[in-house]
Amino acid sequence: MSNDIITKVKRAKSASIPLASVSGDIKNNALAAMAQALDLNREIIISANKKDITAAGKLAEAGKLSNSLVKRLNVDDTKIDEMIAGVRDVLKFEDPVGKTLSALELDNGLELYQVSCPIGLIGVIFESRPDVVPQIMSLCLKSGNATIFKGGSEAGNSNRTIFDVLVNAIETTQGLPHGTFALMETREEVNEMLKLDDYINLIIPRGSNEFVKYIQDNTRIPVLGHSSGICHVYVDKEADLAKAYDVCYDSKVQYAAVCNAMETLLIHRDIAGTFLPEMAKKYDASGVELRCDEPSFDLLEDIGFLKAIMHATQEDWKTEYNDLILSIKIVDSMEEAIGHINKYGSHHTDAIITKNKTSAGKFINLVDSSSVMWNASTRFSDGFRYGKGAEVGISTNKIHARGPVGMEGLLIYKYALIGNGQKVADYVGKNARKFTHKKLKAEFSEKMG
Repeated sequence: MSNDIITKVKRAKSASIPLASVSGDIKNNALAAMAQALDLNREIIISANKKDITAAGKLAEAGKLSNSLVKRLNVDDTKIDEMIAGVRDVLKFEDPVGKTLSALELDNGLELYQVSCPIGLIGVIFESRPDVVPQIMSLCLKSGNATIFKGGSEAGNSNRTIFDVLVNAIETTQGLPHGTFALMETREEVNEMLKLDDYINLIIPRGSNEFVKYIQDNTRIPVLGHSSGICHVYVDKEADLAKAYDVCYDSKVQYAAVCNAMETLLIHRDIAGTFLPEMAKKYDASGVELRCDEPSFDLLEDIGFLKAIMHATQEDWKTEYNDLILSIKIVDSMEEAIGHINKYGSHHTDAIITKNKTSAGKFINLVDSSSVMWNASTRFSDGFRYGKGAEVGISTNKIHARGPVGMEGLLIYKYALIGNGQKVADYVGKNARKFTHKKLKAEFSEKMG
């Protein structure tokens, strides 16, 4: 294993210890410096990104890079504005470290506190999307976590430039340890990172389903992520069709190259004849290729003018397109829609369009996904839109963190027991003392202050 990698990781691991106790004011000063640095260095960031865009375009023409990755790569003034807004949103958050999650009196003078704390050292491995760097760096800094970044080679110039701009701003902030953040730049370093379970506490992968699955299969380090985003919208027989047109269009077309875009549209048979032809015209006008089951194909074939309509295969139901491609299925009931989603979906984000509150409640309860929408686009499944400032990723796990994960997914807790010389021997045997196990309203910080 490369000595350079070990040195960077050990340095970041060491820095994670003092970082965990840095005050909220110091962290906020660093976040403000990050936002200002992004604003002042727009020209060099965009210039570096143009080099990546040019190279990526050539790779895409040669079939070596997907168009969806190229789209995610772009950084312009608007994107930098979004980066700055994300950092400033995180700055506004209350310091999450050292919060009392629960307090319990075990006995008179023996008190147990559950206190929030950072996870430690986090490895972030991502493809394309240079805006991941400020998003996750700001959240990790605020939550007191050191971080190792490894971006895709297609965004090498952008990642390096943004990383350097941000780290220079952080390390000129008085009171923050150096070496807290490190950048890996070669493909070989990914596999080496995955072996460092003695140092790295959590891996967060951001990229294609194949990429995330590879990470999950090749490390003993816990992984927070999702391997695919196969999202559905079900249009119920009692749907408000005006809302259905808007939500279904937005879920697919607003931005197709992301994990929360709809990949399969499910329509109740009772309204398919009214809804689908009009919906298909809207998709057709936006260049969406439609892959239909037999009933929906027969229905749309009669229209005759659609540019891109074809028969769906079994593979389509379990495919994340990340493109202007949509599979369509007509179902006989909401129960069939729920069954289809739970069988073929990826537990990411799914939506129902209906005026029936009871049906909506049943759908929300029975669809086994990290986000479920009622009369709203799947595209809302996002850390920024969920009010988290930014997101470290989307998790379909059922432990620790789920759905769009913000700062809460970068925190764990420890137990702090405050006593006065008590010993367990007094609580066992014939004359054992009794535990009171009384809930307290006390704050650990006040107790220690």
